Amino acid sequence: MRATRARRGFSLIELVIVVVIIGIIAAIAIPRMSRGSQGAQESALVGNLAVLRNSIDMFANEHGGTLPLAASVTAQLTTQTDGTGGTVDAGEVAYGPYLREVPPLPVGTNQGKSTIGTTLGADAGWVYDTSHAKLIYANCPDSEVSPTTGKKYNTY
Repeated sequence: MRATRARRGFSLIELVIVVVIIGIIAAIAIPRMSRGSQGAQESALVGNLAVLRNSIDMFANEHGGTLPLAASVTAQLTTQTDGTGGTVDAGEVAYGPYLREVPPLPVGTNQGKSTIGTTLGADAGWVYDTSHAKLIYANCPDSEVSPTTGKKYNTY
């Protein structure tokens, strides 16, 4: 009588089925992960705008309702100032700084820029405009919109 040998390993069919199942799972999971990073960038945009707007509000509160000047907004928010918004001399009462540094823009064509300009389209990450309702907003053209919400980045 012939002894039957125990089967060892996997057949080619079994291995192909496992590879197909892994491929299906990857096809479902990868697009969901890429949407997650976009959502993180939008959350960073909202958070950075909140920090910038709060620092402008604190400056205005401590300076009798006067907003930072467009020409020196970065300096006025990141250094100590006197009651008029000018630089501080020794012995004077100092206000600020309200920011350690200007946060970089996390989305759009100007992504990574942490400068503040005065017009949309300038070579800057943010636009500071005292006539605009939000005072500061993302320096992104109207064509750049959130893929998840459809909202223009410059309207956040």
